Amino acid sequence: VLKETLDNRGILGQIRARIRAEVFSALDDQSETRPTLSNENMLINELIREYLEFNNYKYTLSVLLTESGQPKDPIDRRFLAEELNITEDHATASTPLMYSMMTHFIQSP
Repeated sequence: VLKETLDNRGILGQIRARIRAEVFSALDDQSETRPTLSNENMLINELIREYLEFNNYKYTLSVLLTESGQPKDPIDRRFLAEELNITEDHATASTPLMYSMMTHFIQSP
């Protein structure tokens, strides 16, 4: 009954995700040199980071940052939008840039 209750509330999924992130972090060799990120990969990773943060996927984000070598501090959103030629307005400012990109491509002929 307890397992079913925790599973229904999504708690077990969160615990499993946290354990996976912690195991990955423990196994990750911090002395291993990460390859230098290209500008494209840094921008893509930043779009993914913003999406993961928005959706509160904190354990997935932890694994992404550890594995990719993406800087811990996020890139400025305005800079990211400018680099990707995304024009923002009041309505889009509260959602990840990836959502604006999706909307653009879905509406394009």
